[in-house]
Amino acid sequence: MKLAVIGLGLIGGSMAKDLRRTRFATEIIGSDTNSENARIALGMGIADRIESLDNAVKEADIVIVAIPVDKIVSLLPYILDHISPSATVLDVGSTKREIAAAVKDHPLRGNFVATHPMSGTENSGPIAAIEHLFESKICIVCDHEKCRPQHLALAEKMYQSLGMPIAYMSSDEQDHTTAFISHLPHATSFALANAVLAIEDRNIIFDLASGGFQSTVRLAKSSPQMWSPIFWQNRDYIAEALEVYIRHLEEFKESLKNNDHDRLTELIVNANKIRGVLEGENSSLTKNEETIIKFYTK
Repeated sequence: MKLAVIGLGLIGGSMAKDLRRTRFATEIIGSDTNSENARIALGMGIADRIESLDNAVKEADIVIVAIPVDKIVSLLPYILDHISPSATVLDVGSTKREIAAAVKDHPLRGNFVATHPMSGTENSGPIAAIEHLFESKICIVCDHEKCRPQHLALAEKMYQSLGMPIAYMSSDEQDHTTAFISHLPHATSFALANAVLAIEDRNIIFDLASGGFQSTVRLAKSSPQMWSPIFWQNRDYIAEALEVYIRHLEEFKESLKNNDHDRLTELIVNANKIRGVLEGENSSLTKNEETIIKFYTK
């Protein structure tokens, strides 16, 4: 299986490492607009060779598009224009509606599988690529009914080789769900970092920061080039998620301002119910939402 990886950063590089390790890919062709990333990826053995985008996609049996979501929207139609008619193309972006809309009328739309492997770290670039990044994490496949069966089956086989269970959603359902469980945590982490950075004596705070603060703010180190387009493409659902979150923050604030210890305790006790969701007890969430939350919080 000849694999082309477009974008040799954390996700593309990690997938290439594991698909080589599992022998899903017999050859990996890399392509990246950043020549330094390409050089590093080649030196690390992530790719067997580096090619231009045109050469990479025309040779490949399967093309993985692992670039920021705004670039996927603009580049995906071009990639479908230049692949072999038998090739499979999949993206790994965190948003799906705009990406799906960009190719909805393309003659080779059936060759494209919209996927979101829900794993990652706050680091970026090929140097951040690691093996086993995706193992036991969930992959969302969107709008699978629009894929030709052979291309869907190949994408499923690829993710199964990475040890990833698969959930099936529409693009809209994917964007709405991930707004709460993926995009909202990043937004709140960025906001927390900005809040602390705005404090005049913040150095004292950083000196005292313990594991709780560090784990909460960890996501604020994530790449702006990746996350700004995600927020923008999913801005309506993320705004909705933020409104819900802010409402709950206001409840905590009001309980403190009103010296309402009982209400404060109620809020904490209610929040503890998330343990039941994560441990498989009944909840009001859909099956897909429960599954994604469980795997995303592992």
